[in-house]
Amino acid sequence: MQPPAGPVFLSLPLDDWEKPALGPAVVRSVATRTAPDPERLAEFVGILRQAASPVLIYGASIARSEGWDEGIALAEALGAPVWAAPACERPPFPEDHPLYCGGLPFAAGPLSKKLEGHDVAIIIGAPVFRYYPFVEGPYIPEGMRLLHISDDPAETSRAPVGESLIGDSKLALAAMLELMRGHSPRGTGPRERLAHRMAAHPPAAEQSPEPGRLTPSQVFAALNAVRLPGTIVVNESPSNVGAFHQEWAITEPDTFFTFASGGLGWDLPASVGIALAERDSGRNRPILMVIGDGSFQYSVQSIWTAALHRLPLLIVVLRNEEYCILKAFAEFQNNPGVPGFDLPGLDIVSLARGYGCEAARIDTIDEIQTAALKAWSADGPTVLEIPITKAVPPLI
Repeated sequence: MQPPAGPVFLSLPLDDWEKPALGPAVVRSVATRTAPDPERLAEFVGILRQAASPVLIYGASIARSEGWDEGIALAEALGAPVWAAPACERPPFPEDHPLYCGGLPFAAGPLSKKLEGHDVAIIIGAPVFRYYPFVEGPYIPEGMRLLHISDDPAETSRAPVGESLIGDSKLALAAMLELMRGHSPRGTGPRERLAHRMAAHPPAAEQSPEPGRLTPSQVFAALNAVRLPGTIVVNESPSNVGAFHQEWAITEPDTFFTFASGGLGWDLPASVGIALAERDSGRNRPILMVIGDGSFQYSVQSIWTAALHRLPLLIVVLRNEEYCILKAFAEFQNNPGVPGFDLPGLDIVSLARGYGCEAARIDTIDEIQTAALKAWSADGPTVLEIPITKAVPPLI
């Protein structure tokens, strides 16, 4: 129940199922938040108060603990720039805030380069750090002091650098704000603001639209134009994530979800679970699932659950007929042309209809916008296959 909360394997001896119950089930409650050590936290705040150029690195645990407001208040109290931790699965900070920089790269060398010029960095609610490709370099710039707050004891124990403190993100932020009272901001604000916001890499160089194929940016801009209030996005299209964040700013908490570190197959069933939660809670916010045609194959059977429960889930499958992110990795490793990364001949529409979903193949902006608005009020899931231009993005 306490962080890191997650699936548990419970093994029961077979004969236990045959034993009689000894009475009614007792419902217990378990506190799941861990308050940070106040003395250690006061040390951290003292270091931040003395910093000439502090920088904040926020992670998904801020979102999980409902700490957006406290995170914003701390950034403003320090006047410090805010980066999203690399490979962040939930946005920890509004992407339209003037102190927001974007997402840190998920490789050691480039990440350290982004933090140069700051004397103190504090990571709240994320590990130190998540990496994907290997790029040689130091964990942090020379001369920087790193502070780390996490609700996950495993993250604090394996951090390769810095000084760590175990504690719930929201509780830590609230306590830090109290200790910061009367402090005059010393930070200089963001030195750069990434156009691709939280995405770890920029979008691929835009290709000219082809007959029957839009660019990813055109698709996301079209969807954003008909975006309903509170729309939740679940994204598993790694090669197009830069284009998505460039066209669709995340400005509200709990409106964006993705995988934590690149493992494919989680997001499609997660979108079904989120849709069930929205129905059960009565919030009924519209949900957009954006997924690549390669990623769609990992957990395609989950759309049957969406059809069975008649969830108004919009699933947009971007059809570039390739495992584009693996092509990006191959190029990054100086191995272009690796075989097996092309996906010709898949019929996404027939697959979706076979699982009981409404489905269509569309290729114009007007069709996208009309279909999206219809899907969010439908009595069941809608799968849209949208052919897009082929372009391999940079990996970092």
